[in-house]
Amino acid sequence: MTVTLDKTITAGGNDPTKFDPKEAWYPVYYLDDLDRAKPNKFTLLGIDLVIWWETATQSWRAFEDRCPHRLVPLSEGRINEDGLLECPYHGWSFSGEGKCEHIPQQVAGGQAETSKRACATSFKTAVAQGLLFVYPGNQENAEKVTVPIIEAMEESSKEWICLNTFRDVPYDALTLLENVIDPSHVPYTHHETVGKRSNAAPVELKVTHSDKQGLQGIWEEGPRKGSLGTQYTSFVAPCLMWHDLTSKQFGRTLTVVYATPIGKGKCRLFARFPFKFDSPIPRFFIKLSPKWYTHISNNNILEDDQIFLHHQERYLGILGGSENYSKAFYLPTKADLYISELRQWVNLYNADPFADDSFSTPLPKEQLLDRYHSHTKHCASCRGALNNIQKIKTISGVMAVIALGISPVVGLLSDTAWLSSGVSAIALLASLTWWQLSKLERKFYEGIDIPARNK
Repeated sequence: MTVTLDKTITAGGNDPTKFDPKEAWYPVYYLDDLDRAKPNKFTLLGIDLVIWWETATQSWRAFEDRCPHRLVPLSEGRINEDGLLECPYHGWSFSGEGKCEHIPQQVAGGQAETSKRACATSFKTAVAQGLLFVYPGNQENAEKVTVPIIEAMEESSKEWICLNTFRDVPYDALTLLENVIDPSHVPYTHHETVGKRSNAAPVELKVTHSDKQGLQGIWEEGPRKGSLGTQYTSFVAPCLMWHDLTSKQFGRTLTVVYATPIGKGKCRLFARFPFKFDSPIPRFFIKLSPKWYTHISNNNILEDDQIFLHHQERYLGILGGSENYSKAFYLPTKADLYISELRQWVNLYNADPFADDSFSTPLPKEQLLDRYHSHTKHCASCRGALNNIQKIKTISGVMAVIALGISPVVGLLSDTAWLSSGVSAIALLASLTWWQLSKLERKFYEGIDIPARNK
């Protein structure tokens, strides 16, 4: 769909005292990770969705993931030969607006498909900056609400290069936003990944604007004891946050996070790192790095926070949740100013979408560090890389076994030393390749048990 430029409704609805989380656009997938040949699943604000490509309109569609007939998930079905989304149970099929086009069990001349009860529930979608967005609220409002994008990248789009990743993380979207907006944790939490404890120093934050639509702030000195320059922070309610920094070393750098709420204690994190360099050399080397390789590094960084944030929000819940944050948290310095402002925003506008829900019991560490179900299987680049690694690993293993098996025979039947040595070398090389690929393969399935800061 094309989003109209005539905006008359702000995100969160028109009630000045409340931010309705459903009345906003949320990213659900990078376009590169969506499969046009089959239905894709996602859960947004507790609503199970099926996302599929309609060839007739050349657009992405989003339905509630249940057939109006017998309530089975449409995501278990297929996109049939007519380009319609087909239910797996009885073959009812639907076009992009949710209209039922065919009921196989109906007698000739029947018109049951014309009833509104035969329609799938559809949601508006929008495409912007490589992301697919869905609007879960009142569908009449969708085209009047702005899609949250990185405005700076629109100014001179060709000058930016952007690294992207995502992960389904085991904590609330609000917990994620609270973590991202806090610059003072980086030297400690991310020591030896993207931070250094030696860079820790007083953090004097200032909020320059705050209202229902979000907040802006400034850190005059900026990170690394002022060596990188002033850092500007923005929160665009309800799901977008970024830090904006310009330095001589790195040019202009944005650290951008979308926090898309899945359910209580779970959200999808979209991390974007746009860079604008004065020199073309860094851009060249960034482009050389495959996506899957940078995703492994990014997963290492995300896991620096993952385990303790999962527990932190449960402790806060026990102590009264966001409404009681000022008593549950001890926030004595200006380093925590953004945290206070964000929590005040949540409370002032009743913006917690799951305030009345309870957390599940804490997950075991192994599950918290799972990468396959939280990232790999949803990521086209990582799925492809993992598939290729497993193929090469199998070939290497077979070669190693064959070479080891025939090595003694070659030694007995041949007087040529180089031939015997060559077979042994092949066995060694194939074995080393299998071993190294096995180590790399594990990185697509599980995280690091001991974070770099604790080694």
